[in-house]
Amino acid sequence: MNDPENHPPKAKRLAAVAVVVCLALAGCTAADEPAQDSGTAAETTGETAGGTAGESDDGAGSPAATVADIPGIIDDVQPSVVTIFLESGGLGSGVIYTEDGLILTNEHVVRGAEEVQVAFADGQRVTGTVVATDVVTDLALVQADRTGLPAAEFQPELPEVGELAIVIGSPLGFENTATAGIISGLHREIPGSATNSQSLVDLVQTDAAISPGNSGGALVNGQGQVVGISEAYIPPQAGAVSLGFAIPAGTAVEVVEELLEDGSAEHAFLGLAPRTITPQIAQQLGVSVEEGVAVLAVEEGGPASEAGIQAGDIMVSLNGEPLASSEQLLAALRALNPGEAVTAELMRDGDTTETEIILGERPVENG
Repeated sequence: MNDPENHPPKAKRLAAVAVVVCLALAGCTAADEPAQDSGTAAETTGETAGGTAGESDDGAGSPAATVADIPGIIDDVQPSVVTIFLESGGLGSGVIYTEDGLILTNEHVVRGAEEVQVAFADGQRVTGTVVATDVVTDLALVQADRTGLPAAEFQPELPEVGELAIVIGSPLGFENTATAGIISGLHREIPGSATNSQSLVDLVQTDAAISPGNSGGALVNGQGQVVGISEAYIPPQAGAVSLGFAIPAGTAVEVVEELLEDGSAEHAFLGLAPRTITPQIAQQLGVSVEEGVAVLAVEEGGPASEAGIQAGDIMVSLNGEPLASSEQLLAALRALNPGEAVTAELMRDGDTTETEIILGERPVENG
């Protein structure tokens, strides 16, 4: 099947980023992974760091930012974050979703496993069963054999850039670890990721350190609310400094509720294999366009095929919004639903045309 998950090899200029993405998704880490892959930002282990948690009168009639109680926030939230151990020796993190033992984590953390071990902040360790997964958003649900748990509070609204961000999880197996920083950006896509993952789009960016083993853990705001599920990072060897990414809590909650309803989540589907236009690809296709998404293949009978889209077409925009990359296309689809009609601007043989596509529902894929 030709779809955004099954692409030919990337263009050379994005090859380095593809390596980065592979490392970034190594969130379920083996316990013996070398320490040099653990990231660069310092861990918060009880110090009070700067952050805005409100306003106070400084006596001069103007509001002044107060210092957030980071140790207090960590103490409150840590009991709601767990470590997930796989029989293979890998591990990741998770967040308690309900008091009766439902744990939210990343799909890539539990991929290929039916049962895992779940370790809690109080030291207790129980068996957990993987009950549902969603490859598109890289989310999964694990039912732990324990009740009376402190469920985390989720904040579905997006955080603001610049506000306090605390990451809690188990990087490289160091359980109950917290790192602190700020929200660095919203609606981020990792360049080049569309060739091997659909999940690295529409993410929250933070400079709070995220390392292998953090995946599936909590990104928390100054009120102790979960605003994201740790997903990926770009490692220092790629030239990055504190570039971490999380799935927005609003996305996570929406997908969880769908998974709880019938075991699957609905996602809009085009039925084509996209590739970000590069100068090399433009030359191969004989087009002069500098930005857009090349259609490498079209699934027979799929929505794109039914709309008359052909391999070799260049998708320039979707619903009037310019497309500069495959990741932008995936991000745009994330906000749409099966059955919706969208208008795509296409370039073919030097001519530009518009076509309406009725989005389909992505076939269920298991991790």
